Amino acid sequence: MSIKENLAIVRQQLKQAAIQSGRTPEDIRLIAVSKTKPVDMIRDALSAKQTAFGENRVQEALEKIEALTDNPELEWHLIGHLQKNKVKFCPGNFKWIHSVDSIELAEKLEARCAFAQKKINVLIQVNLSHESSKSGLQEWGDILQVAETLNAGHWLKFRGLMIIPAPNLGEISTRKIYEKIRGWRDQLRQELGSAEITELSMGMTSDYHWAIQEGATMIRVGTAIFGSRK
Repeated sequence: MSIKENLAIVRQQLKQAAIQSGRTPEDIRLIAVSKTKPVDMIRDALSAKQTAFGENRVQEALEKIEALTDNPELEWHLIGHLQKNKVKFCPGNFKWIHSVDSIELAEKLEARCAFAQKKINVLIQVNLSHESSKSGLQEWGDILQVAETLNAGHWLKFRGLMIIPAPNLGEISTRKIYEKIRGWRDQLRQELGSAEITELSMGMTSDYHWAIQEGATMIRVGTAIFGSRK
């Protein structure tokens, strides 16, 4: 099937999951995970009115951003781990960063955005599966400290939380993780007094239906749109 047809299926399933959960489909942003995919495939998705794309690696993303500068409607999300030496490339290129996981990274990013006079929306990455292969904070106290640092900044807009659960946990365990993250997001909004803390980036090809039912505002879908990685 074509990318356009795949997108139509994902959008329809997103809509169904939202309605079944008593939610408005327009409140859920579909991020097409374009990591490792060529620019031509992104253009195919663009032609089907997909404008938000997620990349894992800054260098790969920069090449695609450069190749697609003729599409000002494009919205780039960095969903992979952000190395501190790549922070300087973020302002002006990414509208969203999903993977802030330390005070030091938050401070470096704020300083660089101030220097470039560019604002970025940011999410804190949480790792409740305790997977050593994944970045992210595991304890509420650490999350609160990073959230307070972000919230005190001017150029970074702290918007919520992101998580990638361990695969193959099954529906019950996965949904419990998503439910916990939703509770933490709500608690942060209350404790920091910020109405802007609204976002939950959670759910991928295998489990975005569950994520939507648990309150996801962003789902990150790659395989169901672009096909399996070679």
